[in-house]
Amino acid sequence: MKRIIFGAMAALVAGGAYAADDKASAPDSMGFKFTDVKLVKTTPVKDQNKSGTCWCFSGLSFYEDEILRKTGKEMDLSEMFVVRHCYNDKADRYVRMYGETNFSQGGSGLDVPYVWETYGIVPEEAYRGLNYGEDKHSHYEMADVLTGVVKAVVKKPGKRLSTAWRKALNGVLDAYLGELPETFTYEGKSYTPQSFAASLPIKPEDYVAITSFSHHPFYRPFVLEVSDNWLAGQYHNVTIDELQEIVDNALDKGYSVNWAADVSEGGFKWNNGFAVMPKEKKGADMDGTELARWVKLSDKDREAERFKFNGPVEEMEITQEVRQEMFDRQETTDDHGMVIVGKAVDQNGNPYYKVKNSWDTNQIYDGYFYVSVPYFRAKTMDIYLNKEAVPSAILKKLNLK
Repeated sequence: MKRIIFGAMAALVAGGAYAADDKASAPDSMGFKFTDVKLVKTTPVKDQNKSGTCWCFSGLSFYEDEILRKTGKEMDLSEMFVVRHCYNDKADRYVRMYGETNFSQGGSGLDVPYVWETYGIVPEEAYRGLNYGEDKHSHYEMADVLTGVVKAVVKKPGKRLSTAWRKALNGVLDAYLGELPETFTYEGKSYTPQSFAASLPIKPEDYVAITSFSHHPFYRPFVLEVSDNWLAGQYHNVTIDELQEIVDNALDKGYSVNWAADVSEGGFKWNNGFAVMPKEKKGADMDGTELARWVKLSDKDREAERFKFNGPVEEMEITQEVRQEMFDRQETTDDHGMVIVGKAVDQNGNPYYKVKNSWDTNQIYDGYFYVSVPYFRAKTMDIYLNKEAVPSAILKKLNLK
């Protein structure tokens, strides 16, 4: 199979970024061995724990990376400040739409800049959002209570909405997450959420959300049709080759990339630290003995066999058409938000992206994993990054320059 390769993958890149590891990682239980060849500066891995808030953890982690890149200062921003405001506004939209829209823990990468512009931001120390007897986030009970409130409201048992439902909703949010701070002190200075946001080198207008689907015209923005896009946020559309080019260019220049993707595939092996898109096995690819064994397997066993590994495997070639079919048939779904922070190769020289997750550090690569280029091309939902990191020719096509 013809593999997609990074233009500069063979060379180690330094200058303005952390140096690549001198030693390759030890092989994990499935035989992969990765060597980092380009890493950008990034803040520590966090843990969303039992909450469907990856969109917020990845979005704020990306902004923290941008602050680190611009100032050299490591900051810890409050995810629950963003989550709290989104629940409020999501509930308002749900009720105004008579319950005919999504109300859940999920969200999109565009929710973070929305809250940043509308309400500001606060540091983690000013609003931890742990007001319910737990040391880590656990939102299932709170989410069920909030859902119960908005579902009861849209039934309109009194034939019209009461004037109390928003107060009731905020009472639930106050109980679980705590009251929102109007002012707070950080490093000896007093701020409001708006003034604190203004003090940071983040201007949401400097960033752009990009995707790649052929059911809409390329180089025009469109509302991405996923349920968690409750804001009806628009994404700029490019080809899959250009999407990959954008990520490569960003990493080469020292920028991280906020990444939303499908992580429900059999080739997504979180505990083993990698994600791949293995080529489907067909009779023509097998010798007689192997084929005889293959035909006796059930469909379930054949699927399981495809995702058994002992090191790098031949992967699918992901074209625009293949990618689109996966999305149209809902094989590719909007699952998870993460941050791409580097490039790597396996022991055979195949290229990967290094990704920071928000599922704690109790995993083989301490909260990071490696995503093959075919997996990225097939399963990316969208990316969000600084416009400066997008090649100028692509910016021009998008009318952003």
